[in-house]
Amino acid sequence: MRVLRFFLFWFITSQTFFATFSTSTDTLTATQIFRTNQTLQSSNGVFVLGFFTASNSNWYLGIWYKNLDRTVVWVANRDKAVDNSTGYLKIVADDGNMVLVNSSGNPVWSSNQTTASNPVVQLLDTGNLVVREANMNDSIKYLWQSFDYPTDTLLPDMKMGLNLDKGTETHLTSWRVTDQDPSVGEYTFKIDIQGLPELFLWKNQTILIRSGPWNGERFSGVPDMGTNTEYINFNFSSDQHGVYYSFHVANQSIFSRLTVTSGGETQRLIWVTSSQTWNKFWFLPKDQCDVNRNCGPYGICDVNSSPICNCVSGFRPKNEQAWKLRDGSEGCLRNTNLNCSSDKFLHMQEVKLPETSRVFVNRSMNLVECENLCLRNCSCTAYANNEITNGGTGCVLWIGELIDMRLFPGNGQDLYVRLAASEVDDSGSAVGSHKKKNDSARIAGITISAVVVILGLGYILFRKKKLLSRFSGTTDHRGSLQRSRDLMMNEVVFSANRDREKSGERHMDELELPLFDFNTITMATNNFCEANKLGEGGFGIVYRGRLMDGQEIAVKRLSKNSGQGIEEFKNEVKLIVNLQHRNLVRLFGCCTEIDEKLLVYEYMENRSLDAFLFDKTRNHVLGWKMRFNIICGTAKGLLYLHHDSRLRIIHRDLKASNILLDSEMNPKISDFGMARIFGTNQSEANTLRVVGTYGYMSPEYAMDGNFSVKSDVFSFGVLVLEIITGKKNRGFYYSNEDKNLLGNAWRQWGEGSALELIDPSISDSYSTSEVLRCIHIGLLCVQERAEDRPTMSSVILMLNSEAPLIPQPRNPGFSLGKNPPETDSSSSKQEEPWSVNQVTITLLDAR
Repeated sequence: MRVLRFFLFWFITSQTFFATFSTSTDTLTATQIFRTNQTLQSSNGVFVLGFFTASNSNWYLGIWYKNLDRTVVWVANRDKAVDNSTGYLKIVADDGNMVLVNSSGNPVWSSNQTTASNPVVQLLDTGNLVVREANMNDSIKYLWQSFDYPTDTLLPDMKMGLNLDKGTETHLTSWRVTDQDPSVGEYTFKIDIQGLPELFLWKNQTILIRSGPWNGERFSGVPDMGTNTEYINFNFSSDQHGVYYSFHVANQSIFSRLTVTSGGETQRLIWVTSSQTWNKFWFLPKDQCDVNRNCGPYGICDVNSSPICNCVSGFRPKNEQAWKLRDGSEGCLRNTNLNCSSDKFLHMQEVKLPETSRVFVNRSMNLVECENLCLRNCSCTAYANNEITNGGTGCVLWIGELIDMRLFPGNGQDLYVRLAASEVDDSGSAVGSHKKKNDSARIAGITISAVVVILGLGYILFRKKKLLSRFSGTTDHRGSLQRSRDLMMNEVVFSANRDREKSGERHMDELELPLFDFNTITMATNNFCEANKLGEGGFGIVYRGRLMDGQEIAVKRLSKNSGQGIEEFKNEVKLIVNLQHRNLVRLFGCCTEIDEKLLVYEYMENRSLDAFLFDKTRNHVLGWKMRFNIICGTAKGLLYLHHDSRLRIIHRDLKASNILLDSEMNPKISDFGMARIFGTNQSEANTLRVVGTYGYMSPEYAMDGNFSVKSDVFSFGVLVLEIITGKKNRGFYYSNEDKNLLGNAWRQWGEGSALELIDPSISDSYSTSEVLRCIHIGLLCVQERAEDRPTMSSVILMLNSEAPLIPQPRNPGFSLGKNPPETDSSSSKQEEPWSVNQVTITLLDAR
């Protein structure tokens, strides 16, 4: 019996030991199955990976704090729950992917990382779940990490922002119901890099809160952050590779996290050990002035005033009746029209800087240079330092209305607002404020003199006690006068108005555009001299120029008989002014004076891709590495237009001449005159006016006027094949397929001789697999049926994968028949649509 008891005790003890060992380790290997009753625990004992159930009784794979109220900080399958406790997580040995499987054996979530030979899953001390090679611990070698896919929580050293190299973004999205339903909720907290990088809290498609730009120490609209606390350091970085915000906790005994609640509140939380609860360190919104655009254009919000909305000095309420009813959303108008040659600047202090979606930034200028540049540009409405560090550095110019400002006494920044000269004195104060001060002083002086007389009479008529009592009352009266004077001064500081600043703006009012005056452009281009001409097309001429501050620009001057009329011009500016991506050309502004239509772009040192690609004397410059970089960069720009920008945009005229190259031969998509905006749920549209360029049009667009993201994909496929071959697609009209780039590429692909397509000017130093992969992708993009073509996200995945699973392409579609002249329909002087009824689509079988 004793032996039996000992054996039973040993058995139970050993089972408990092994169970504990198997669930407390921080690593999972490819030979293990991770079930709903198991956990991984970080080596420091802070974080746990495991399954939990929500209010809907479904199971989710997540990470939580072990001893901090079991707070969940990450969820893998937030929108696809496991239906019961028989689900499990495993590593697929073939490719190293983590796959979450439900009770039916079907996958509900996967990590989708690249292939690994000997993968392991590890929960790090930071709360980061990673997939890595078994013999690698370096973070650079992580094949996948949960920090790249946050849910509603930002942990210490976890980055939120944009990777501009990969075209990926990390942001926070609330649970649908906090602590009950982890599926994607209504609120998103993310960085937007349109203009200066700022943090925005969105509710679906509406901006609720704007953080203000980073000023070197903090986001200007979140003064509670401070530069650093005693234990928490806030970090912000921005360069050509990415824009990121993160925080670091120096003391390991302190726990902090940033989260977005299902109710739309962004919170910085600190764990308080004594009370065993999370305490709010700061949160947004905390008052009415945190609400985005609460006081409208040129309005400024002050929680210490009543009403909270006031107008900037020199402005008045646009809607007086609404203003009296405490509704300042319509903003303010100028009292006095601007006069560019004599304007001055109102010095505002302690403010949250206005919205920066349309600003000019120069990080090397000082404040004096910034002021002079703003004065020379009649479209400039305000300026400020880019950062407040080192006494103030850099320059920001606002073009257009100033929106979403508020007072932050003791924590705000200096802002200089353009006003008519009559509204500002030489010290930068509003005219009238000194006058009211002087009037108040005179009133106070007269009152005090009167009181002195009364006191003198009192000395004679009354006893000493009553005299002293009366004197004390006079002191109180002086304090009251001072408060009255302060109130009068505050009232002066917040008067208001606005005007339209430039001739020609009447055509562009609704676009709120950055405007240049015609004289500025004339000076920059040396009166549009022939020596500054960069190129010419049916739309007009492009000139090189240099602004007064030394900034080089390219000016697109539309000819008066251009096929690109005022609507196309407005469309191009409206689209590109709202876009910000390293692979899209940047628009500085425009001009509509004197019946001119001018677009001012950043200057691209190496002009357009076609100038190299189809020029036999220059195409040797484009080695394979450079061509592959151009393909990938163009793909990233197109993905941004289709998916990652605020607007879904169909370019409709993607071609080699619209790919511009900077000094390092990086590609940037240009010319948005024919582009169209799609709604969130819109997948395609139709037009009776087919515009674009022969040879790049998809069959469904050329024939029926149907366009979508897939018609842009077709154009991209043509471009890829042109970049590889160095040959221009001459349209769809040659019966000899060798003269048709798509037909020739399809034939040689089918014959197994695709490498013969590569441009002879490329040396032998190219990757065979890369070239074949690009040809493969190009043929997938030019397939005849739009639904067969990949999306740009799939294209980028295939481009970046060494061993991708790429489907076989189907036949490309192209037309045979009459060969029209090689011109851009967008450049035609006639506004009539191009008719293609006489041609037919032919499918060419690979031999």
